Amino acid sequence: MSTADSTPIRVLVVEDDPVAADAHVMYVGRVPGFTAVGKAHTGAEARRMLDRTPVDLLLLDLHLPDVHGLQLARSLRAAGHHTDVIAVTSARDLTVVREGVSLGVVQYVLKPFTFATLRDRLVRYAEFRGAAGEASGQDEVDRALATLRAPGPAALPKGLSGPTLERVTGALRGAEEGLTAAGVAEAVGISRITARRYLEHLVDAGRAGRSPQYGQVGRPELVYRWVRGR
Repeated sequence: MSTADSTPIRVLVVEDDPVAADAHVMYVGRVPGFTAVGKAHTGAEARRMLDRTPVDLLLLDLHLPDVHGLQLARSLRAAGHHTDVIAVTSARDLTVVREGVSLGVVQYVLKPFTFATLRDRLVRYAEFRGAAGEASGQDEVDRALATLRAPGPAALPKGLSGPTLERVTGALRGAEEGLTAAGVAEAVGISRITARRYLEHLVDAGRAGRSPQYGQVGRPELVYRWVRGR
């Protein structure tokens, strides 16, 4: 079904972290032509939902507590499920990427990502899915396949850079008790204001949480924690 049809593309979010799962469901719901029909936190739960709920697309975290995402995709293919997959992962192993192609993985989204990044992937998937009829030649086939490929790296919010985001992410993931903006600033070598912008970006992307730290004089300070723990 394409976004031109009256029925939206049905998406099942498979993500073990509840905060991230809620964020991804919200993201899907904000893209016209798509609807989130549910969320599963394990591979087993995803299988049960697919057996009873029509699904067009899986937004699939590859690191689930009970099974690797590609193993889940392989078992679903063997069971006769032909749902397409957009894989969500923090891994950058190209061997995994190549393996996923044969299992119905049409797109990869690297964590952490923004709503704009996922929106771009979903819109491109809808365009590809909506292509119908007989191609006039090789050029038209190439154009149809090209719709799945992003033109370049997804843009971060203005003023943020990929290398600095990776350093902030690394610092936060390595701090079991969390970090304040000042702590991140010191660890990464940036200003506290800049650190807060990156941290808030991670919160918006569903990769970090924040909570006030009390017990000090004046306003409580926000402590940021990586929500995945890995």
